[in-house]
Amino acid sequence: MDDEVITEQRPVAFPKVFGYLRYAAGGPARHAALVDCLAEYCRQHELTLCGVFTDRQAAMAAHSPAFVGLLDALELPDTYSAVVPALSHLGPKRLVPERMRQIAEKGTRLIVIRSTGMSALPTRSGHAKPHHHPGGA
Repeated sequence: MDDEVITEQRPVAFPKVFGYLRYAAGGPARHAALVDCLAEYCRQHELTLCGVFTDRQAAMAAHSPAFVGLLDALELPDTYSAVVPALSHLGPKRLVPERMRQIAEKGTRLIVIRSTGMSALPTRSGHAKPHHHPGGA
């Protein structure tokens, strides 16, 4: 008989995700709480949170440094998803659809921890398709 460890006891790599946060009032304490929220969600759902990109400026441009960093990270091999606490972290309402489209173009998912009802994600063709956002926290 083979003495090799059975599959269930071997280490398994959890899907890699990257977090993204928008500037939040409340300073470092609020930022730390948001990072903890992302980390706890990932832990509960067996995801590996590889990093969190944060735009620290209240005013946002479509191509802010932290969002560009997120998009670059989503191109890394074996990356599964971007994760945000709420859609509002993608920016002002006018930027959200464009940023969702950019994330989808990377071939990754967008996980929204606290969904507020926005339920369409543009596809590469520009048409909207239903998109499930996990509820919770």
